[in-house]
Amino acid sequence: MTDVAQVDTPVGPGRLLTDYPPDIPTVATLMLGHGAGGGVEAADLTLLARRMPAYGVAVVRFEQPWRTAGKKVAVAWPRLDEGWCAAVDRVVERDHPTSLFFGGRSAGARVACRTAPGYDVAGVVCLAFPLHPPGRPDRSRAAELATPTVPRLVLQGGADSFGGPEEVRAAVTDDLVRVVELPGADHGFRLAKASAFTPLDLRELVVAEVREFLGVQPYPPPEHP
Repeated sequence: MTDVAQVDTPVGPGRLLTDYPPDIPTVATLMLGHGAGGGVEAADLTLLARRMPAYGVAVVRFEQPWRTAGKKVAVAWPRLDEGWCAAVDRVVERDHPTSLFFGGRSAGARVACRTAPGYDVAGVVCLAFPLHPPGRPDRSRAAELATPTVPRLVLQGGADSFGGPEEVRAAVTDDLVRVVELPGADHGFRLAKASAFTPLDLRELVVAEVREFLGVQPYPPPEHP
């Protein structure tokens, strides 16, 4: 069951949607931000909120104040960062996470990367990092992806018009950045109907990669001989 709570920020009230592990120890917290063209109900954010708690991960999705207010256009990036940081502070105060990861979809991934150095985070999960606007590789945002000094996982659609996996790899050569291609997926992780790589394949790959990145196992842990 998702816990929904309002959080006050300098740019207005937002919302925290938290999915806690079901009666098992919480070993990590993954805080996720949404994109500029959608909200916390995005398929990949919802997928992680539903699946990761079984591994002992509390998933917190932050709805930016502009979205909570019902607006259709995102505010400028400094205000996004302000809202996010206020939400992070509230989660840290409320839950005292032992291992905190940042993440987000598209613009949310940019916010997570920009703000990560200000917190004790173990890593950043980037879902469809928007390396550049479509058709404008000259307007690269690689510097944002390069900002954190912690490991980063980038899950990038092979047909992402905001920059494909190879573009991301070429733009950020940091050894702490792992780029995983989602074959044939676009920026919204949608697949062509004729794709051999199915939506189920995509969902399972996303969950597997995030689980491995967070370093979590099913509970109880498997017994080793």
